[in-house]
This record gives sequence, C-alpha cells and structure tokens, in this order.
Amino acid sequence: MASVLVLKSSILGEFSSSTKLIDGAIEQFGNDHFVIDRDLAAHPVPMLDGEIMAGLRGAENPTQRQQDALALSDQLINEIQACDTLLIAAPMYNFNIPTQLKNWFDLIARAGVTFTYTEQGPKGLLTGKKAIVVTTRGGLHKDTPKHHITNYLITLLNFFGISDIEFVYSEALAMGEASAAASLEQASNELSDRMSLTS
Repeated sequence: MASVLVLKSSILGEFSSSTKLIDGAIEQFGNDHFVIDRDLAAHPVPMLDGEIMAGLRGAENPTQRQQDALALSDQLINEIQACDTLLIAAPMYNFNIPTQLKNWFDLIARAGVTFTYTEQGPKGLLTGKKAIVVTTRGGLHKDTPKHHITNYLITLLNFFGISDIEFVYSEALAMGEASAAASLEQASNELSDRMSLTS
C-alpha cells in the first residue's frame, strides 16, 4: 500500500479550495493509501528564528523551546521519509506560498538529515519520492512572470532530492462563479488522474 503525506496550508478553513481538492482526492483514493494528513494552518509549526535555528543545528545546553522544535523537526522528517508521495496544497497568497507551508520547509531543512553538502554542491537525501502540488489562485498567473511559486517549489523539492514533481493548477477562482467552477472541476479531474497512478 502506497503512503501519502498530505500537507494543507490554507488559512481559509472550510472555504479553502485547495483543501477541498485534496480532501476530495483522499476520499476517492484513501483506501488505496496510508495517509498522514497534516494541516499546517490548523496546527501550525513554529516560525524559524535564531533560537530555533541554533537548536536544529545542535546547540549546547538547548532550551526547552529548542528541544521541542528539534523533536517536532524529527517528527516531520520521519513523516516525509516514510511516505512515497507528498501531496501539497499551496495556494497563492500575495504571490507566494503560505507562511505556514514555508515554516514546514524551514523545519525539515537539516544538513546531514534531509540534505548534505558535497564537493559538487548540495545533495538531497529525500530521494525516491513523488510530489504532487495543488496550487490555487484567484487570478490567472500560470506562464506569467508572477508564476514564480512553481519555480520556487521545484527548487525547494529538488534541494531535498525530490525531482518527480507534478503541478495541478486551479486559477481564476475570483473571476466569477462560472470560471471558478470550471477551473475547480478541471483541477479535480487532473488530481484524480495523478492520484490514480500512485495507488
């Protein structure tokens, strides 16, 4: 049975289009997968700061906060190491990914654990995994200069050793009910197609 790590990051709760798309796919294919569902908005991980960064790098005499952050980082890394497929909800907020999702990436970025430095440059250690990214937007940004979310996530995932990456786009969600409905239906169908290949 394939295992899927689901990362939700929308702050819109029940009104989130990206969450609805992913929940629909999991409802359809959940019996074929072992699913770890992590809602980073409902249960946010701490934002990286100097104290936490020092703790993740092995600070001497770590504070309780540093110990807690390291334990959480270990848990997050264990989850992604155990999964075959990473299913990421990445809505566009102000032309970037949500802070909640960025915080997750910051906590799993650990030299010697999820990546390492070599004479040829950084090498990702989370290999052999597939990533499916569901990205939703109010406007039309695909294939425009504002489309940097895709390149940013590709860069991040590649850094960790994940190169098998597919994107599902749902755009024009704030450009009228008809456009939104058509876009969501198309995205739902594309996500179903991609999830069916991970069973």
